[in-house]
Amino acid sequence: MSLFTAFQSRSSRPFTIQTTRSLAMSKSQQIKSLVVDEFAFRQFSESESSESYGGTVFSTSVQDFEQIANSHYDASNLVDGYAPFCKHIFIENDFTDAQGGNVLAITPANEHCLRTKYEARNDKELPVLTRYFPRELVLSPDNPLPKAKYLDLILYSREQCNKENEAMGKTPSDEEAPWAIVSIKAQNENFEIPMTPITAMRNALGKDEGGSGVPLDRASYMEAFEFWDKRKFQCFARLLRGHVLGACTKVCMLASYYYLMSGH
Repeated sequence: MSLFTAFQSRSSRPFTIQTTRSLAMSKSQQIKSLVVDEFAFRQFSESESSESYGGTVFSTSVQDFEQIANSHYDASNLVDGYAPFCKHIFIENDFTDAQGGNVLAITPANEHCLRTKYEARNDKELPVLTRYFPRELVLSPDNPLPKAKYLDLILYSREQCNKENEAMGKTPSDEEAPWAIVSIKAQNENFEIPMTPITAMRNALGKDEGGSGVPLDRASYMEAFEFWDKRKFQCFARLLRGHVLGACTKVCMLASYYYLMSGH
């Protein structure tokens, strides 16, 4: 029952007071702290760009995802990222079927399954050499991936998004939300996985080449190298697409040491 219907039978004064409150509530609910950035549209099946994206693709709409993300938003839960303009929010994955743990250790038993290809995240970026495990070679009905426990929402400040859009020659946005979701990672950890070395290198190339412009930090780079040296992403075929309420991952061409789903 709506507030209007609920208070129709009451006196005019309570009705006026409650209507004012409901209007104030409605206005506050329209103020978003988070919005899904255009860069992350490729992670939603309603966008044509999802057809060529190799990471997690959600069947829910951008609008619905934004609503859920904002319901989880609490400024005190923001976790610092690799730069002052980058933050993370880790939320329980209780509303999608996104699969996690999509990283395999490279061993003598599976290294023959590795494949390579040059790949760019969009037409503005330089292609980089990628390597991946084809899904059909490493997964089976008896050995599926489990559902991800968490979603890592990677946020960029509004100022940073505006700077990168300007550098890439994009039309300025009139969006006012302070944080933009630039990528969503389905994972089993409630903390940030180290950025891959190739992503750090891309960022150092600058905004004109699709990076963030953050200089390369040797210590952070070597930490990422130690983590990713013997790990690699699996490649998930398009047949996984269409999970109810869920995320499906499609053909994934991921860089050697390049965490494409991070979107940094």
